[in-house]
Amino acid sequence: MKPTQTLQQKMKQFFVILIPILVTQITLSAMTFFDTNMSGRSSSIDLAAVAIGSSLWVPIQVGLSGILMGITPIISQLIGSGQKEKVAYHVIQALWLSLLLALGVIALGGALLPSILHSMKLESDVQHITHYFLTWLSIGIIPLFGYTVLRSLIDALGQTRISMTITLISLPINVGLNYLLIYGNFGFPKLGGIGAGVASGITYWCIFIIALLFVLKRQPFASLRIFRTFHKLSPRTWKEQLKIGVPIGFSIFFETAVFAAVTLMMIQFDTVTIAAHQAAMNFATTLYMIPLSICTTLTILVGFEKGAGRLKDARQYAILGICTAVILSLVTALILIVASKQVAGLYSQESHVIELIQHFLIYAIFFQISDAVATPTQGALRGYKDVNPAFIITFISYWVIGLPLGYVLDRNSLLGADSYWIGLIVGLAIGATLLLWRLIRVQRRFPL
Repeated sequence: MKPTQTLQQKMKQFFVILIPILVTQITLSAMTFFDTNMSGRSSSIDLAAVAIGSSLWVPIQVGLSGILMGITPIISQLIGSGQKEKVAYHVIQALWLSLLLALGVIALGGALLPSILHSMKLESDVQHITHYFLTWLSIGIIPLFGYTVLRSLIDALGQTRISMTITLISLPINVGLNYLLIYGNFGFPKLGGIGAGVASGITYWCIFIIALLFVLKRQPFASLRIFRTFHKLSPRTWKEQLKIGVPIGFSIFFETAVFAAVTLMMIQFDTVTIAAHQAAMNFATTLYMIPLSICTTLTILVGFEKGAGRLKDARQYAILGICTAVILSLVTALILIVASKQVAGLYSQESHVIELIQHFLIYAIFFQISDAVATPTQGALRGYKDVNPAFIITFISYWVIGLPLGYVLDRNSLLGADSYWIGLIVGLAIGATLLLWRLIRVQRRFPL
């Protein structure tokens, strides 16, 4: 990254960083898709087991990864202020923290997983496959969390193309291992859904090793001499990172978990409604990759400019990012209005299901417009290291307003499944307004 003077230069640097992040996010989503899809081709039992296992693992993964991503604004501000010599120490401390978190997850998972699965009253075959899917996946938790730290370092230096390259390499590795281990091709054991867990665990090791090689051998990372000096654990340094990372992690966790909660609420409705809801929500989640990628981009750029004391440039990047997200959301909204039937047709061939998916996609339009404001605004706030109010606002908007409102509407109106979409839309719109208000307040604290 480098200082910019004109709007044109800012737009160029913004998109140079954004596009690889967007490709990375879509590719990471594709890995979960292929795990589920390829397991489903093995059997419906494998499909159910991998879907349940993923729903248990993903909120935990993204929440704890969010905590580790707290290192991103720290590094961005160090680079922006010309303190490169301090980066190595903070990265090593983040790696120590990632190891501690990974060991904690493995220990708690081993102790609690059997009772959690038993309480879900699953069929014995589904419970068995889910248990061993997660058990084998756990062999890759330590490298996955280590990779999260290294990726945060790579992105904080503006080298998002490298993160994209690593992720693009990992996708065929994951799909290839799924092909061998789920189906038992080329003499490998046929493990079904359990094979997807083994494949994911091995893939996590691969991406960590690849990222490590980049950090060790390639500039500008090699000049930071990350591993040249051994640094002992420093709880004081962890406190700084956790102060930023914990609110980020919990924000991401609560955002992810609320959709799982809505899915559980949908169990009361008929199969067609559940299927249509899941299809529309899946497409909305795919569209969410756009504001989510802009969020990460703004954390990097705003943090870089804030660290350098260029507060006017930090504010301009925030405005540019939010406006870009809103414009793109309006474009995708227009596409949804015009091509909703074609989009619904990607998920089903049954006319009554397609019609209901189209109905839910209308709600998805309002959902993504609010996301276009809320999510990039969170990214800008993280760049300023202002994370606690954003966490509180996110929690209130989803869990105090959105989900309860959906429940009340469901119980006291004839809206049915629409109740939960309306509740979440209202909650997210309130959250977006409050987050934008918070960003304006934070920016006013720093004179230009």
